[in-house]
Amino acid sequence: MPKDENITNDNLIIGRNAVLELLKSGREVENILVAKGEREGSINRIIAMCREKGIVIKNVDRKKLDFISGNANHQGVAANVSAHSYSTVEEILEYAKSQDEQPFIIICDGIEDSRNLGAIIRSAEACGAHGIIIPKRRNAGLNFTVSKTSCGALEYMRVARVSNLASTIDDLKKKNIWVYCADMDGQTWCKTDFSGGCALVVGSEGNGVGRLVKERCDAAVSLPMRGKVNSLNASVAAGIIMYEVTKQRLGL
Repeated sequence: MPKDENITNDNLIIGRNAVLELLKSGREVENILVAKGEREGSINRIIAMCREKGIVIKNVDRKKLDFISGNANHQGVAANVSAHSYSTVEEILEYAKSQDEQPFIIICDGIEDSRNLGAIIRSAEACGAHGIIIPKRRNAGLNFTVSKTSCGALEYMRVARVSNLASTIDDLKKKNIWVYCADMDGQTWCKTDFSGGCALVVGSEGNGVGRLVKERCDAAVSLPMRGKVNSLNASVAAGIIMYEVTKQRLGL
């Protein structure tokens, strides 16, 4: 293969021409990786197009680009593409309406581990959730690890990606959807009334739900701990609370 040839694999596209064509195509893009200090030639056009489209740009060391591209000639730029198309929040709400059901939504705040996000999607689909909302930044996107970990559930789950979780929560509340966040200081999960439209916010294992997002929530729910470790894996905690929502909806 010629050293200057642009190449692709399942979720990584490298090389300036390949990335430019990707941006023109309208295909879902998770983020663009640009080598630090790389600002000559068509890189500037790539950056401008990303800003116009609201695509996240990450400045990374050239060594990282060398590694993830298998030392191929990436020309200082690479793009991570999505394994699945995104929906909108409106489409999630319309789907719930079409099922004649109150909306049941999972909101992820800072779930950066792709396997955790994939596991959350798998549990959400099994529990009958209508959709998942994730932020554009500081959260795993719909990459191929997420798709694999979801074990096929991603094909049936609507996932919306938004710029601002706090304002999205405000919009949901205006539609009579109660928003609960998983938090250690909340009320016991199984004593919480999840009837009606509801959204569950799950934060990262390290930092939990962010302050601004937590302030928007109507209530917090917690899982009591008896062991020496005071936290659960984010996807495990989310799954337990999701099944309580499902239990109540089924009248069990």
